[in-house]
Amino acid sequence: MNDQRKNGTAKDGHYARLRRAHRDQSRSGSQETDSKAVYLYGLHTVRAALDNPARTVKRMLVTRNAAQRLELGALEDLPFPAELVEPKKIDAVIGAEAVHQGVIIEVEARPAKPLSALGEATLVLVLDQVTDPHNVGAIMRSAVAFGADALVTTTRHRPAESGVLAKAASGALEHIEHIEVRNLANALEELHTAGFQTIGLDSDGDLALEKALEADKLALVLGAEGKGLRQKTRETVTTLARLDMPGAIRSLNVSNAAAISLYVSRQHLTARNVGG
Repeated sequence: MNDQRKNGTAKDGHYARLRRAHRDQSRSGSQETDSKAVYLYGLHTVRAALDNPARTVKRMLVTRNAAQRLELGALEDLPFPAELVEPKKIDAVIGAEAVHQGVIIEVEARPAKPLSALGEATLVLVLDQVTDPHNVGAIMRSAVAFGADALVTTTRHRPAESGVLAKAASGALEHIEHIEVRNLANALEELHTAGFQTIGLDSDGDLALEKALEADKLALVLGAEGKGLRQKTRETVTTLARLDMPGAIRSLNVSNAAAISLYVSRQHLTARNVGG
């Protein structure tokens, strides 16, 4: 019983802190006129958003079962309007084909940051017009798993923050910085100035990725499905590298290529840190 009381007290304190943080964020964000509301759904996605003090939640629709699985407690104690509903009401908002698992929240999209916000980053992912939200969400998930510091995209030709992207990211959307740049070639040059080796992933790259990595700060650059890296991007990166694959298929889905490249890059950075 004592342990249960302690756990209950800790949980109450946790939600109290979240309520304060969400209220503060709502007040600070209430003056923004260009914020765009989006819907996030699914247990992992919603849980990560609720635990993120920087996320402004406007309202929630949740089934009784999902509320129990999320351990929400009394809905009236949440720092935003929440309604207990049947699954059909959520279906009516986002469509019956969405795997919402009984919960949906309306949120304000997180604003992207400038390249100057990278700070002490040592591993970043740069997307050259990768727009499919399923792929970008999966890339975010791998990026967070391997400790990447940020995801860099262009202002145009990028996927908007959405429930589909967030569901594919399975909570990772809340755990990685999103950097947005207008001109990718200029951004790569800025990364060079900041000490990054920029590695463009290309099946025809001269070097295998393992042999191409040289620096203490890495930026992996991936192109869109089919098109790959644009010519200007290929000309601007420090190195073009390939993933060696002995099988009959020499190319991978961009999200799979990102996961393997992140693993190799993390191994390289860890070895250099140990060696230093």
